[in-house]
Order: sequence, then C-alpha cells, then structure tokens
Amino acid sequence: MFIPRLISGIVLIIIALVTVNIGGWVLWAVNFFISIVGMMEMYRVFQVHKKSVCAMGYGLTFFYYCFLLTDMDLRVMLGVGVLAFLLLMTVYVVTFPRLKTEDIMAVCFGCVYPGVLLSFLYLMRCLPEGNYLVWLIFLSSWGSDTCAYCVGMLCKKFFKTHQMTPVLSPKKSVEGGVGGIAGAALLGAVFGAVFGEHIHAFSIPVPIACCVLCLCGGMISMIGDLAASAIKRNHSIKDYGHLIPGHGGIMDRFDSIVFSAPVLYFVTCLLQSL
Repeated sequence: MFIPRLISGIVLIIIALVTVNIGGWVLWAVNFFISIVGMMEMYRVFQVHKKSVCAMGYGLTFFYYCFLLTDMDLRVMLGVGVLAFLLLMTVYVVTFPRLKTEDIMAVCFGCVYPGVLLSFLYLMRCLPEGNYLVWLIFLSSWGSDTCAYCVGMLCKKFFKTHQMTPVLSPKKSVEGGVGGIAGAALLGAVFGAVFGEHIHAFSIPVPIACCVLCLCGGMISMIGDLAASAIKRNHSIKDYGHLIPGHGGIMDRFDSIVFSAPVLYFVTCLLQSL
C-alpha cells in the first residue's frame, strides 16, 4: 500500500506544479474536473447518483465555473446562486412525490461542498501574485497533516497523549493537532522568507502574512479532514472512491483543501486590503 500511495502522491504533486504554474484555462479545467469528480463521490455516498436530478447539480456547477471566467460582481453571483436554488425547488415541486427533500439537499450539498468550495483554488490563483500565494493552500493543508502525524507519533513515544475526537477519529491527538498547526505556520513563515521578494501585495512583512495564512489554513484544514471523516462514518464507508491509488477518492485527498482554500482566499483578500 505504501508504494502505490507514494507514487500517487508524487503524481499529484507533479500535476499540481504544472497546472498551478500554468494557471488560466488549464487550472480552471483541472479544478472543474476535480469538483465534478468530488460531486460524483458525494452523490454516490448519499445514494442519489442514479437520479436524474443530479444532472442539474452538475449543470449548475458548470455554469458557476463559467461565471468564474467573467468579471461578474459578487452580488450578481449570489443572486445567480439563489436563482439556482429556486430552480431546484421548482423541479422538486413539479416532480413531487418522485423526488424527496433529501435528494434536493444532497444535490445542493454536492454543489456547495466539492463544487463551490474547491473552486477557490482557481480563485486564489487569480489574485494579485496568486501564482505564489496559491501554494499556501497546499502547504497549510498537506503540511499541517504531515506535521500533525509526525508530532503525534513522536509524542506517543514519550508520554500519554490526549485524544482530539475520541469517537470520530480516535488516533488523532491534541498534541498532534497543535503540532500540525504550529508546523503549518512555520512552513508559511519559511515560504514567505524564501519567496518574499516576489510578493508585494501585503502591507505587513511577507513572512508574517504567510505565517498567518498558513496558521488559519492549518486550523481549518483539520476541521475539513474531520468533517469528511464524519460523513464517511455516518454512511459506513471507508473511502469516497478509488481514483487515486493508495489515497482513495478526490474527497479523501482534498478533504482538507475544501475548507482551507476558501478561508485562505478571504484572509488573503483581507490582508491585501490592509
């Protein structure tokens, strides 16, 4: 299992390096593909993947991604989202009682969770100097996860650790969580120190800004990881899919990024506005 997981991890890193560096249409297309696959996995978990209403979910997500290519105002985008929800509810009423409220909720959840939230990878890349700042999403998410694992295992060798969520994820410790957040913040500071000369969008020192961003990303990425685990436990599944050997599905690998991407995007916008 280790070898397939290692090879898959290397391939994912290469794909991320190429697509994020190119940006533009390439990143948009890859990001859209990841979102659609993530939606398929979620619809399968909620057992609505064979129902025709899912086509609306995919269609709405496609139109949302098309809107990302425009300079549409956020208020207009919000209005479009409201209209999309009203359209779903109209279909629910017209087809009643064939569709249930759980079906509509599952479609909406799939659109927002993997669909909209993952799109902030592309949106982060579109920000000023986003070709550098977008890497903080991966650094805070995957870096936090790695640091948490290493610190947690190290602490277990010397003293009794405290479970973070005994029922949901018994193997995760508070000490590991703290180590993961601290490690992410440190990685962010190092990233800012190394690439600071290319980043001029912050009024505060770049290493501090990157440290704050990765600190926020590290904290919220743990919630994203646990949220994905909670869904799997509720539905008695081990993995969301088998697309990535050794890792599972898209939502198994990107569960933390789903949460960290939008948070880092908005915190970055806040710091750039200061």
